[in-house]
Amino acid sequence: MPTTAALDPVRSEQFAETLLGHLNGAGLTLMMSIGHRTGLFDALHAGGAQTHEQLAARADRNPRYVREWLGALVTGGVVAFDAQEDTYHLPAEHAAWLTREASPQNMAVTMQFVSVLGAVEDKIVACFENGGGVPYEAFERFHEVMAEESGQTTLAGLEDAIVPLVPGLVERLEQGIDVLDVGCGAGRAMIQLAAAFPNSRFAGFDISEEAIGRANAEAAAKGLTNVGFEVRDVTDMGVAAGYDLITAFDAIHDQARPDRVLDGIRAALRPDGVFLMQDIRASSHLEKNVGHPLAPFFYTISTMHCMTVSLAADGMGLGTCWGEETARAMLAEAGFRRVEVATLEHDIQNNYYVCRP
Repeated sequence: MPTTAALDPVRSEQFAETLLGHLNGAGLTLMMSIGHRTGLFDALHAGGAQTHEQLAARADRNPRYVREWLGALVTGGVVAFDAQEDTYHLPAEHAAWLTREASPQNMAVTMQFVSVLGAVEDKIVACFENGGGVPYEAFERFHEVMAEESGQTTLAGLEDAIVPLVPGLVERLEQGIDVLDVGCGAGRAMIQLAAAFPNSRFAGFDISEEAIGRANAEAAAKGLTNVGFEVRDVTDMGVAAGYDLITAFDAIHDQARPDRVLDGIRAALRPDGVFLMQDIRASSHLEKNVGHPLAPFFYTISTMHCMTVSLAADGMGLGTCWGEETARAMLAEAGFRRVEVATLEHDIQNNYYVCRP
């Protein structure tokens, strides 16, 4: 056991200050999530300098709660306050990262994950004691928030940046090919592509009935007849050489058996097909992730969601930071001999793997 004399008091005090920063940051994260969900950031940006009553009226929210919310954000340096005029405003430099107008740079979207994950803390603590995992259905709003997040990382660059990673793919989509999205969630990527490429045929598989229901409802609302979604466990897809393009957007590492999913994807591709996988930009080795700007969040969301949902299904529990090294190895084992890894400027979270047999 270390003794008091062994402590460096300067370093100890610095660490205490760091902890205070984390505590305040956690509080502000919740407030920014609420600011996004209630539309308060958008109303504050649109209205310029205004009193808390004016902001509450603009956003149609309760004034007392708005005032307390503003207190957190003013003292946290997010919102500016004029004490003489009793008005608040959101600096343009801050609005560029906190409003719907700022998408795909709206970080308030991502802040929502903290409260979503916090809601299952008791269940996660029980897993520390007893093992096992927490299943998908225990996470309220997860698909809703994930769909909004993917709207910024995936949908924002889908046609202009992601699809062009595969040479000639745009032309093939225009001519007409068969496309499958594995772990499609609410199906927004396939719906967007189906609208953009009417000659191609699109499908999506996901284990969540809620997500598939949303996907089919949105496709129907848009009048799209070249896309459909199905509840299916992608661990055993049972499809043979049926698709020219298969995609997986931030989905493989969550699976109970990613190895079997990748085997199924390889089997479902036609001989000249391509598998396009978006997944977390990280290393499989902890020491290489030190200094990564999102590493603490990645390991947190892994503990609180990605790893635990896999373990809940008696899976491998690879976690969010399964990493590029493990991904490459598993892709090779599944029969993908040619794998290229790309990154995109608008997406600091993910690698993009272009995989061919």
